[in-house]
Amino acid sequence: MIELKNIVKTYRTGDESLVALDDVTLSITDGEFTAIMGPSGSGKSTLMNILGLLDQFDSGTYFLNGVDVSKLSDNEGAHVRNKEVGFVFQSFNLMPRMTLLENVELPMIYAGIPAKERKKRALKALERVGLANRVKHKPNEISGGQKQRVAIARAIVNNPSVLMADEPTGNLDSKTAIGILRIFQELNVEGTTIVMVTHEPEVAIYTKRILSFFDGALKEDHSQIPEII
Repeated sequence: MIELKNIVKTYRTGDESLVALDDVTLSITDGEFTAIMGPSGSGKSTLMNILGLLDQFDSGTYFLNGVDVSKLSDNEGAHVRNKEVGFVFQSFNLMPRMTLLENVELPMIYAGIPAKERKKRALKALERVGLANRVKHKPNEISGGQKQRVAIARAIVNNPSVLMADEPTGNLDSKTAIGILRIFQELNVEGTTIVMVTHEPEVAIYTKRILSFFDGALKEDHSQIPEII
């Protein structure tokens, strides 16, 4: 599914440079539920952006489903990202003037899917996360936990190969967070590969694998039996 070899990413500001990722090599297989952990500045968010084709790296190779993404043009990369990757962010990133249904339809518009099929798939995705009765609501009319459910529906509506979640429970209370993690576990059981950035050990215990980063390097990689919600 995902294979990184000797990935290096450096940010430069004036005469100074910061190595965000330092010779990172790892692989994530189909069907894994993996947590990426580390303190602020450890490189975990940079890694997430590279995995999600939102940022480029300086050297190394990255294969996503057998495709060397470093050789893709910007347009090709955008196409692969929309087809292969679903995103869930801490801040939800919903369009405030659109209904929940319209928000979930957005990725399919970019993919060129006809309107009738978009609506059908968006309704199914919202039903999957328990919001079938809220499709005409707008984001300011629902709770934070419900907003994150909409974000998950939007992320899975194109049937991506991998779901990337960046601190998806960071803005939620503990009870609501558990509900979101339950959805992730259910999706994973159904076969969805999930990569989740988190700084919270109490969140990472629900995953099958933890990759721990420090100063841009992978320091620890261990599998575990996840807590089941």
